[in-house]
Amino acid sequence: MPTEPPEPPVRRTRLTPEREAELYEAVLDILREVGYDALTMDAVAARTHSSKATLYRQWKGKPELVVSALRHKKPVKVAEIDTGTLRGDLHALVCEADEAQMERDTALMRGLGHAIHTNADLHRALRELLIKPETEGFDTMLRRAVARGEVAADNPALEYVSHTILGAFITRPLIEDRHADPAYLSRYIDAVILPALGR
Repeated sequence: MPTEPPEPPVRRTRLTPEREAELYEAVLDILREVGYDALTMDAVAARTHSSKATLYRQWKGKPELVVSALRHKKPVKVAEIDTGTLRGDLHALVCEADEAQMERDTALMRGLGHAIHTNADLHRALRELLIKPETEGFDTMLRRAVARGEVAADNPALEYVSHTILGAFITRPLIEDRHADPAYLSRYIDAVILPALGR
């Protein structure tokens, strides 16, 4: 019976953190300028004075590179927040955000919008590298709230917290033509999310 070939060893990065940050910033700049479909590894290589071989050695392809760049720009990870209360955790999440960065992130999402729905590789990379870690972070935050007795374990809204917060980021630009800034998100948390959780 044939055996499957062993998994190839994971290559260690040869890039310094500074060089990696420079590459990510260039990727996001190009994404804002031309959108995902027109962004190419050739353009990233030229902008950063890199070789395409280096880019493909570090990232499997364009989807992984773009999503890694998006993840790198996140100011705080949900799983790292623990203020002792659910309201404190949720407000810390949005208060850590830089308003100018959030406006730039809205432009990035416009550049990704169509591609997310038409490019299966990008969709997969987003789910695996960005969305899944964040939703797992929300799950951890909410489990702590349940353990503290802040939220009932059978509250049906628990399942939809991450969906609801993501919805705020996406819908405000569509409805009001304004990005979801920290002040808006703080009001949203107090008016929508916490009441749904019985807080």
